[in-house]
Amino acid sequence: MKPSPDTCASEFAHAMQEALTHTPRRISPKWFYDAEGSRLFDAICELPEYYPTRTELGLLDRNANDIARRLGPRVELVEFGAGSLRKVRLLLDALDRPAGLLPIDISAEHLHASAAQLQQDRPGLAVRPLAADFMQDLVLPPAQGPRVGFFPGSSIGNFEPDEARRLLQRMAGWLDRGLLIGVDLVKDPDLLHAAYNDAQGVTARFNRNLLARANAELGADFELSRWAHSAFYHPALQRIEMHLISRSDQVVHLCGHAITMAEGDSLHTENSYKYTVAGFQRLARSAGFEPETVWVDARRWFALHWLKPAAA
Repeated sequence: MKPSPDTCASEFAHAMQEALTHTPRRISPKWFYDAEGSRLFDAICELPEYYPTRTELGLLDRNANDIARRLGPRVELVEFGAGSLRKVRLLLDALDRPAGLLPIDISAEHLHASAAQLQQDRPGLAVRPLAADFMQDLVLPPAQGPRVGFFPGSSIGNFEPDEARRLLQRMAGWLDRGLLIGVDLVKDPDLLHAAYNDAQGVTARFNRNLLARANAELGADFELSRWAHSAFYHPALQRIEMHLISRSDQVVHLCGHAITMAEGDSLHTENSYKYTVAGFQRLARSAGFEPETVWVDARRWFALHWLKPAAA
C-alpha cells in the first residue's frame, strides 16, 4: 500500500520516523494502542504470569466501600487510559450516586465499544467517552459533579519520572476531590521478567503489533519475523524495558524513507517503572498532591494510592 501524503503527515508517522532515524531509537508506548493492540493488551491482562491486573482487581474488590467513602457522593469519575472499563465497574458499584463517568483513552474504537457496553449495562449513568491523548493539552467538557480521577493499571510507570510528575500536576489541576491511582511495586525481578515474557508469547505479539500497525496505516514494509521481542528488568532504574531487536541487517521503507537497520539494533518501545510506596508518595507530593490512604495487597506487589490536591 502506498501511503497518502496526509497519512505520512500524521503524528504516528512522524513518531515512527523520529524513532527509527534518531539514536537512541525510542518511541512512546501510546502507539501500541490501535484496535488490535488494545485487544492484545486485554489478553495480556488475563495471562497467568501477568499479576498486576488480578492483584489490582482484588484490591479494588476488597476495599471498594472504603475507597468510595473517601471519594465521596455524587462524584464524576474521570478514568485516564480507560481501556476496557473493567476496573471502574467495581468503583461504580460502590459509589454513592455517581454523577457520571468520563473515560479517556487514545484508542477511539476500543474506548467507544467499551463505553457503549457500559452504558447499556447502566442506562442511568452518564457515560461520556473522550478519545484523546491526556499527555497533550486537554480541555475536559463541563463537569457533572465534583471530579475524581481514576488511573489504574500502573500506567503511570510508562512515563519517565519527570514526565510522570508533569502529568500528575496536570491531573491535580483537572480534579476537585483527588486521584485514585494504581502503582506497581518493586519486587523480585524473576516475577517481573515472567510478567513481560509470557509463555504464550502474547506480549511479544503486542510489542510487534506496533510494526504491524505501521505496515497497515503507513504503508511500511516491516517483516515481523525479523524482529525479536526483548523485555528485561533494569534494577538501577527500577524499570522494565521493552525493545524490538532487529534479527538481521535489513532496510525498512516508511513514507518514502529507506531506513537501514543492522543486526542487533534496538527500537525501545516501552518502560514500566516500579515504585516503593514511599517513593511514589514523594513523587505525588512533588506534583501537588497530598498522599492519604494507600491499600497494598498481602504480598506487597501492587498499591492503590488515594491522593488529594494539596490545596484541598
